[in-house]
Amino acid sequence: METTKRESNPEPQKRTWKDRLKVIGPGAIVTASFIGPGTVTTATRAGASFGFALLWAVVFSIIATIVLQEMTGRLGIITRKGLGDAVREQFVNPILKYGSMWLVIIAISVGCAAYMAGDLLGTSLGISTITGISPNVLGPIVGIIILILGLSGSYKLIEKLMIVLIVIMSFTFITTMFVTQPPIGELFKGAFVPSIPPGSIIMIIAVIGTTVVPYNLFLHSSNVQERWNQPTDLRDSRWDTIISITVGGLITASVLITAGATIRGLEVQSAADLSLQLEPILGEWALVFMSIGLFAAGFSSALAAPLGAAMTVSSVLKWGNNMKDRRFKIVFVIIISIGIIGSALDLNPLSVLLFAQALNGILLPVIAIMLLIFMNNKKRLGDYTNSLMANILGGVVALICTGLGIYSLVDAIQTFLS
Repeated sequence: METTKRESNPEPQKRTWKDRLKVIGPGAIVTASFIGPGTVTTATRAGASFGFALLWAVVFSIIATIVLQEMTGRLGIITRKGLGDAVREQFVNPILKYGSMWLVIIAISVGCAAYMAGDLLGTSLGISTITGISPNVLGPIVGIIILILGLSGSYKLIEKLMIVLIVIMSFTFITTMFVTQPPIGELFKGAFVPSIPPGSIIMIIAVIGTTVVPYNLFLHSSNVQERWNQPTDLRDSRWDTIISITVGGLITASVLITAGATIRGLEVQSAADLSLQLEPILGEWALVFMSIGLFAAGFSSALAAPLGAAMTVSSVLKWGNNMKDRRFKIVFVIIISIGIIGSALDLNPLSVLLFAQALNGILLPVIAIMLLIFMNNKKRLGDYTNSLMANILGGVVALICTGLGIYSLVDAIQTFLS
């Protein structure tokens, strides 16, 4: 996705993989964000229900995420502003301007708040299975730890923590997949030959929806500014995005593959059920592996959700890109507090979750289309607008997300009315 003549010059020296790994940072936060309890549970259910047939949905979701995140990362580096600034500044018409701003703020804030309790309970489930302590006790404790991390205002601390959590998840889930020795032929067929088995459309939407997350686009456009500040940094940002999100895709695929190889045909309530089927293979380590993986997935996602909400609101309302800002911290505290209360009471706010699902169903295609508009604005990006290939890829992603978003919205409304 080369976009500029100034970028087309070769680098002074050939980079090794070690050099490329050193640029990992903002992309890792995106990966740590979408690999949460919801993703692990969804991938487990997809594998248990349909074997390896839905691996292609994981592949598509990773490609779509890379395409969109590359654009928003480029937007942040070149303009030195977040995606929220672009939403606010793109439109002159007051209805479009303020309508877009508040759609983004409400949808992302409600979505992050609605899923916070689930992320905290998912995190504590990993510890609970080993210690026996109730998730409703552990959830608020984890929430308070995350609250302290967020209020520290240290981006570098959070970035390093997210990288560590990704390493933990990679080791846990990918190692487990190799131990199960899945059939290679079936894996390649599932990954590269798209199919829609009867009853799988909702699962396909869930797999894609837990990976292509709207607030990550806002989070990424702000985070890249903490790490890079010149057009010459675009290549590093691109490598960071490709490597980090590909690793995230491997983690999701590993969970789906492990489930497809060990519990195909069984009904799954949560990702923790996977450990029972791994006991013949891993023995007493099965529970430990899944507990560590769930904890890492839950903690990373629970930290990213309030961070993403706060950065989105800050960017849209022009508060600046500053984690130490008092208003940023207020939004962070509100989102995490809702999660702490919800995890303590073991609430299952179905109506709120359905509302969040409906809003996200609308928001993702809207943001994808708006992002394409922003990335072709020469006044904003100059020589760094989208290339023809980037527009084609982005257009395909936006079109598919629109179709899935409409289906998801209709399904949420029907479920709510029933």
